[in-house]
Amino acid sequence: MKRLMGLAALAALAVGYSVAAQADGLTFSAGETGESTQVYRLGYQIDWDKSWWQTGAGRLTGYWDAGYTYWDGDDHSSNNSISFAPVFRYEFGGGSVKPFVDLGIGVALFSQTQIEDKKLGSSFNFEDRLGLGVQFAGGHELSIRAIHYSNAGIKEPNDGIEAYSLNYKMPL
Repeated sequence: MKRLMGLAALAALAVGYSVAAQADGLTFSAGETGESTQVYRLGYQIDWDKSWWQTGAGRLTGYWDAGYTYWDGDDHSSNNSISFAPVFRYEFGGGSVKPFVDLGIGVALFSQTQIEDKKLGSSFNFEDRLGLGVQFAGGHELSIRAIHYSNAGIKEPNDGIEAYSLNYKMPL
C-alpha cells in the first residue's frame, strides 16, 4: 500500500510539474450578474501551444481554463463555484497588440443551488462563455467576458445565471 501511495504521489508531482511548465497565466476577474450579484474570479490558464488556420489575418488557438468564483449575493445567497473549460481563441493580427475572441464550453460545480432568486436545480452546471479582449506584448491581457451557467435541463428548476466581467491575465 505504501508503494502504491508513493507511486501515486510521484505521478501527481510529475503531472503538476508538466502543467506548471506550460502555465500561461493567472487571471483575475470582477463583475456582476443580471441580478446585481458581485462576482470575483481567480483563474489559471494553460496554453495549448497549438495553432490552426494561421493566415496574415490571424490564427485559431486555445487554452485550458480552471477557476474559482465567489458570488457575493445579498444576505444568505452568496455562493462559490469551481469551473474547468477548454477555450478556443481566435487572435487577429501578429503584432505586439493582438485583439482576440474567446469561445468555450465547460463545466462548473456550485456549493449551493441558488444565487439570489435564481434556482440552478443542481450543483453541476455547464459554463458557456464568450470573451473579447486584447493581448499585449509580454502576455498581459485585458478582456470582457460573458458567461452563462445552466444545467441544460438535467434537473429542474433550471433558471440559469449569467455573469459579466472585466478580466486581467498576468503571465507567469
